[in-house]
Amino acid sequence: MQRKIISLVPSLTELLIDFGLKEQLAGRTRFCVHPKDEIKDVPIVGGTKNPRIDKIRSIRPDIIVCNKEENRKEDIEKLSADFEIQLTDISTIKEAISTINSLEKKFDVKSRAAEIIGKIEESLQERPDVSPLKTIYFIWRDPWMAVGSDTYISDVMEHWSLENAFKEKTRYPVLQLEEIEDYKPDLILLSSEPYPFKEKHIPAVEQAYPEGRILLVEGEWFSWYGSHMIHSFKRLNGWRNAIS
Repeated sequence: MQRKIISLVPSLTELLIDFGLKEQLAGRTRFCVHPKDEIKDVPIVGGTKNPRIDKIRSIRPDIIVCNKEENRKEDIEKLSADFEIQLTDISTIKEAISTINSLEKKFDVKSRAAEIIGKIEESLQERPDVSPLKTIYFIWRDPWMAVGSDTYISDVMEHWSLENAFKEKTRYPVLQLEEIEDYKPDLILLSSEPYPFKEKHIPAVEQAYPEGRILLVEGEWFSWYGSHMIHSFKRLNGWRNAIS
């Protein structure tokens, strides 16, 4: 029997579609944008941090896919009173791969899980052998926020020899640009998401730390898990080799 599924996690929405479950997807967030050709006709039920609880209730899903990082605890608690919740918790590549397996079992589908994981592991094995670069990865400005060690982004960084300058800090540390000097990074990355950094933001960072190398980077490579890891890790391999 088909179940109505709502996914409040962009990366996992894509994974569910790649599992062949699109016809069961009854709702998604506005940030669930992949795969582009297939996602458009899935109804939007708000954002990851502000889902439309009333709209979700009107859909009456059989199960809602959530994530501890992506979604707010209070929204998950509200929804869990009426619906089955599949709560994921992903802060490493290993946990992301485990989630692919657990979701396949949860939805009892003959899926592409083995193929997806095989391609992910292949890309991991093909990582270039390059010297480590001490790196600050910015995700926000006003205030300026970087990533700490207990995040999926940080784990991806470490796998590609980008030593997190904030490995002694957790979550998303806030800092003033003037503090960059204290960490003396080799590389400063300005991510395309969640804050959409552009070329116009580079001069302020250059002024604060002229010695560093500053690059714009595609945030999806570092923050999207699930089947998107196949694309992301292939691109990371080429990019990391190019900047070495």
